[in-house]
Amino acid sequence: MKREIKFFNEIFENLTPKTQEIIEIAKSSMEKAYAPYSKFKVGAAVLLENGEIITGNNQENAAYPSGLCAERVAVFSAKALYPEDKILKIAIFTNREKDDSAVAPCGACRQSILEYEVQQNQPIEIIFQGEKNKFIRVESTGDLLPFYFDSSRLI
Repeated sequence: MKREIKFFNEIFENLTPKTQEIIEIAKSSMEKAYAPYSKFKVGAAVLLENGEIITGNNQENAAYPSGLCAERVAVFSAKALYPEDKILKIAIFTNREKDDSAVAPCGACRQSILEYEVQQNQPIEIIFQGEKNKFIRVESTGDLLPFYFDSSRLI
């Protein structure tokens, strides 16, 4: 099935107030990121079905594999605090300055978010920065990870 990718501009035209809010919260969370090595800051905001918004930001470590991306910090925190509530959407914001290419979640984050999408049997909308001054919205994590691995593949 072919899926449509929807673009929104920076002034958040046509976005719901709640979507505008989580984008702004993700941006605020980005400012608190701990990224002394890469200087690449990322913030995330997760909207739960109960209306709660949980944030996360990337946390680097001198032993590089020990750090964690903003998306996983936010999603893991959300599920630790509200294990029964479904995740409706996640917004991601970065301090990207090098160019205007899209900044989507990394593969590990896509797989982690997808785990909860499969578990809750409901898509998780993802909003992230696209070309300069625009945002990209995908309706499901599966749109970013079409050949995903889930528990149905286990023995």
